[in-house]
Amino acid sequence: MQDTEIGAEQFTDEDRLYSGSRFREVVDALFANPYQQVWGRDGEPPLPNTEVTIKTVFGGLLSRGRPPRFERASERSLDSGADLRWGPDRKGFRRFLHPDGVCLTGRWQITEDTPYTGYFSRGSSALLVARFSSGAGGSRRGQIRSMAIVGKLFPTMDPNHPTPLRTANFITQEDIGGTRTESINDAELRNAPDVTVFRRGPAGTILIKVASVFQTVDKQPTIRQVYPIAELGKPPGQPTRAPEFMRLLVAPGQPVMPGAELDVRDEVMSHIFDRGDATPKRTLTFNIEVTDEGDTSGSPFRVRRTFKNWRRIGTMVFDNAVISYNGDAVIHFTHPTWREDRNDPSTATRINGVKVR
Repeated sequence: MQDTEIGAEQFTDEDRLYSGSRFREVVDALFANPYQQVWGRDGEPPLPNTEVTIKTVFGGLLSRGRPPRFERASERSLDSGADLRWGPDRKGFRRFLHPDGVCLTGRWQITEDTPYTGYFSRGSSALLVARFSSGAGGSRRGQIRSMAIVGKLFPTMDPNHPTPLRTANFITQEDIGGTRTESINDAELRNAPDVTVFRRGPAGTILIKVASVFQTVDKQPTIRQVYPIAELGKPPGQPTRAPEFMRLLVAPGQPVMPGAELDVRDEVMSHIFDRGDATPKRTLTFNIEVTDEGDTSGSPFRVRRTFKNWRRIGTMVFDNAVISYNGDAVIHFTHPTWREDRNDPSTATRINGVKVR
């Protein structure tokens, strides 16, 4: 049953019937209802700041007998390939952990030789829709926060391609427990982030509960493999070869945006727009780096990861962005399920919506 306050969190017919999307329809949806008609213009309403607590995520500590809404949402994030989830009321769904964000559009380009397949191979270019957000209870400079960027690649460079295309999604984040990173320029966004649970203080309870649910529905709660990109556009008979680790870094040439207590959404928008002007003026570039060499150490409450031989293989270049209701409540990014062998689909933890190992 749908909770009218949070939308359809569970897997629904809308997810089941997904057969791909058109880049233009996704972009049009994101730009349809911005919170500010012109970002930063005098007289525009303030951006929403949604509180994330045990109650908002799980319904409270003592939620016995209530529907396990976060568990159903976690299963759906793994099983649904949908790019947009409108719901029967066209109001979307609640994003429990990173509810407030800014969406960006641009292109993914791989410019260097690699041993990988699909859209990790040299010469690959794809249209890209991404969402930059901040978790860990903070969105402003100076707060403990965990910046993240998730994205979806469309295997085309035609923004008006006529037929629906299936997308490849990725998930990257800073320390899941939060850091005091000063700006997006300093953030290291990885598919395998560190975890410092008690950096959040009492709010660390949320992370512990979240990890427990993720392990119930999947297997590895803190790493999101990037094999969907390596399988996008790959010939059916070609074996998958995906990098084990990926990180995204703001390119060195990007300026650092000034401002004490600057909201990360305003920071991202400032890279592309002048306040009060609806026309994009600049671009925001991230370098794409990969490696297959990394180690994990520590306890479940303090996970540390070390890496060797990161290699820059390409860029993500964004030329437009929007902070909108549909960007917070309608766009959906699939979380790839864990594979024992990232290159072998038969080793997946979940197959056809069921946890099999």
